Amino acid sequence: MSATTRPAAPLPGAPAAWTVGDLTVHRVDEVPLPPQTGPWLLPGATPEVVAQSPWLRPDFADEQHVLRLASHSFAFEVNGLRVLVDTGIGNGKQRANPAWDNLNSDYLARLTEAGFAPETVDLVILTHLHTDHVGWNTRTDGDSWVPTFPHARYLTSRTEWDYWAGVDMDEPRRQMFRDSVHPIRDAGLLDLVDVPSDDAEIAPGVRLRPTPGHTPGQVAVELSSHGESALITGDCVHHPVQLVRPDLGSCVDIDPAAATRTRHELLASLSGTRTLLLGSHFPPPTAGHVIREGDAYRLTPASPTGSGTGTGTGTGTGTGSAILAR
Repeated sequence: MSATTRPAAPLPGAPAAWTVGDLTVHRVDEVPLPPQTGPWLLPGATPEVVAQSPWLRPDFADEQHVLRLASHSFAFEVNGLRVLVDTGIGNGKQRANPAWDNLNSDYLARLTEAGFAPETVDLVILTHLHTDHVGWNTRTDGDSWVPTFPHARYLTSRTEWDYWAGVDMDEPRRQMFRDSVHPIRDAGLLDLVDVPSDDAEIAPGVRLRPTPGHTPGQVAVELSSHGESALITGDCVHHPVQLVRPDLGSCVDIDPAAATRTRHELLASLSGTRTLLLGSHFPPPTAGHVIREGDAYRLTPASPTGSGTGTGTGTGTGTGSAILAR
């Protein structure tokens, strides 16, 4: 554990939130990702490719046709159950990626500002076990890493856990598991869910949809309320440029062919519907609706419905019944 941390880049604007029926989904910002992230993560998204879709600028790409990406979580309350989806990079953690190494962001303050103080969170859904989705699982307590959300169950798919338990990881990934995954398991807070080929309901109106490819057990999170719906992508779609070119894969996809199939199937299922797509790495405006455009798709942005600022009065003892399996 290093005592030297690097301040995060500033984040513009107020927290954002979207209404889905009776649900309010808050975006909890951690940090904008540096410009070099796009060419590394999606090497096929060259400036020439990005330039072919002017609608990507200025929100999703800059004037040099370089992709914009961000790290954030989503939080919502359903039937008294207070839920956080993914936990970002985390502060003060030794990481091989220089942009993530010993980060020092105000993520927890933003989470509290949105009305989800850490002690009030009941359930943390981890779409997959990658470094930039599990970091705030834990925080420092002296020389130890302890759960950031002490009253929450942490949930991921059993397929995801089994894959990483059986693979020969490099040292940076082992370090990530030691500081951000194993402490929640050792505290008895980690739950594994079997996600069948269609989906699995974990709470009223909250379903996990299998989206394999980026990792074997990755899931997207589907929300529904009063006839309205939304889908939180995880990393099955990293950036809106992949709506234009679903064949564009990430350099860290474990099974690129499966990831491409997943994207095609997902986008086809969303096209022309009113389901709100919430990108786990999409920069503001972050959310939108998928529409078909020729042989591909585009995103029609959806404006936030409010500032996302909550009251912070949750008790952390939600009454929603989640289907959880150790």
